[in-house]
Amino acid sequence: MSTWGYIRVSSKDQNEDRQIIEIEPLVTTKDHLIIEKISGKDFNRPKYQSMKNLMNDNDTLVIKSLDRLGRNYEAIKEEWQDFKKRNIHVRVLDMPLLNNENKDDLTANLINDVVLELLSYVAESERKNTKQRQKEGIKAAKDKGVKFGRPSVELPDNWNSVIKDWKAGKITAKQAMELTNTKRTSFYKLIKNKWI
Repeated sequence: MSTWGYIRVSSKDQNEDRQIIEIEPLVTTKDHLIIEKISGKDFNRPKYQSMKNLMNDNDTLVIKSLDRLGRNYEAIKEEWQDFKKRNIHVRVLDMPLLNNENKDDLTANLINDVVLELLSYVAESERKNTKQRQKEGIKAAKDKGVKFGRPSVELPDNWNSVIKDWKAGKITAKQAMELTNTKRTSFYKLIKNKWI
């Protein structure tokens, strides 16, 4: 019987220290503390899947909150059921009611199921609301003239004459890049966009 800890943050600039402080003292060894910086939209996460494969009957998984496990309503429920079938206990530190360790207690199971349904729904709703706010923010920025992505490549003044020499075989592509002061990617992007 081992205790595992799973810590997840959605992006590389988010800090996982708060989760580590609470979970690290509870795990069997430091090797049992899995930290992943990846979206919670689904369970296709390499470290998470690896941890799951290493877990055995009667092991315990500790997470800080349900949304650290995932943010997809149906997938969270399926994952929870899979843990129950495999006799793996799950402890959610921020929600002590959400604990599947005592599976013979009918009342505890009922409360567990209701709380899981509610929190899974909330986790997915938050993800959808965040995506909607992002979409609205991007639209508002575009409406104000903000440009996203890389700036477009400017056509060099000497482009036509240099490309004419390149097409005629008088110079190499490398020489054409040097003469037009373009990088390889920009050079071929201009070629592709038929600036010749």
